[in-house]
Amino acid sequence: MDLKSAIYNLSKEYMPEITGIRRHIHANPELSFKEFQTASYVAETLRSMGIEFQEGVADTGLVGLIKGKNPESRVVALRADMDALPIVEKTGADYASNNPGVMHACGHDVHTSSLLGAAKILSATREHWQGTIKLIFQPGEEKLPGGASLMIRDGVLENPRPGGIIGQHVFPDLPAGKVGFKPGLYMASADEIYMTITGRGGHGAMPHKNIDPILIASHVIIALQQVVSRNSDPTMPCVLSFGKIEGLGATNIIPNEVKLEGTFRTLNEEWRFKAHDYIRTITQSVVEGMGGKVHIDLQVGYPFLVNDHDLTLKSKTLAEDYLGAENVVDLSLRMTAEDFAYYSQVLPGNFYRLGTASSDGTNTYPLHHPQFNIDEKALETGMGLMAWLGAGV
Repeated sequence: MDLKSAIYNLSKEYMPEITGIRRHIHANPELSFKEFQTASYVAETLRSMGIEFQEGVADTGLVGLIKGKNPESRVVALRADMDALPIVEKTGADYASNNPGVMHACGHDVHTSSLLGAAKILSATREHWQGTIKLIFQPGEEKLPGGASLMIRDGVLENPRPGGIIGQHVFPDLPAGKVGFKPGLYMASADEIYMTITGRGGHGAMPHKNIDPILIASHVIIALQQVVSRNSDPTMPCVLSFGKIEGLGATNIIPNEVKLEGTFRTLNEEWRFKAHDYIRTITQSVVEGMGGKVHIDLQVGYPFLVNDHDLTLKSKTLAEDYLGAENVVDLSLRMTAEDFAYYSQVLPGNFYRLGTASSDGTNTYPLHHPQFNIDEKALETGMGLMAWLGAGV
């Protein structure tokens, strides 16, 4: 039997086991950099497969190795992230989160179980492919500074050094069985903005005696829209959004301070840091002009993600061969961000999308939604394609 057929058949054979693994991980989510039970479970699973691995990389990360024929001829890394989000799950699934307020709403349970499935397939077929596969199970994708940066710091890309790295991410915009690729620039950088605006609180009936930080904050948010609308090149995608305002007053109480939290994203590194200066300057001008004070903490986050042209096109060709060309689509630029970008800044990388929606129109809730879930048929595609790419690129 040829390798492709073997991988295809093993993906079907392992589906019940990998589905069970996914459900276990989904039911036991852990927040970024606290994936202790998840890491132990992954270690136990790798051990049961007879796969060599190292624990404790960036504290909760793991790195495994599978050697095929001529193991020094090539090295390819396959990556999955393991952390969950601070979201109350509302899927109603039998395997819903047992950890109140924590949920795998970004599909990292799918990524981890798919990579474990791919690892089992690659281990079973190691006499039929060349080189070494490095398995990266990574913590903390959802939280700065990003687990990828810490894994790289701890040497995950050395001994042996991969010639390329591949990652996949769930995508509810595509039905299960389909995948998407995009060579070149794909995802934005992402920086976090934290502001504390201080005024002078007091009675809401006597605003003339106060310096109203809520009013100031509203002017700041409106003024900062000109960073994008009037200062950035309109041909260059750029996003500035605020998602949290906290002013602990009441109907008749003007608070002493207001906290704002937001994100800034772009696809151009030079403009990225110019925009930071605009954000600081405009904010300070507005706040001080209205009599307040402000503290700005602008945290530099993940860089933009670039998919290596050759590796991505080769992966796409392999995917078309494995799944059929009708099941492989082209992707568009995204303003979302991923710490896989750190790997793509160091090695040739390919970050692709795994369809997870059901053909009946269900399982289409967006990522980070409390009702996000997947059509588990995606696991068969996820593990099989990742194994096929690992063996073939």
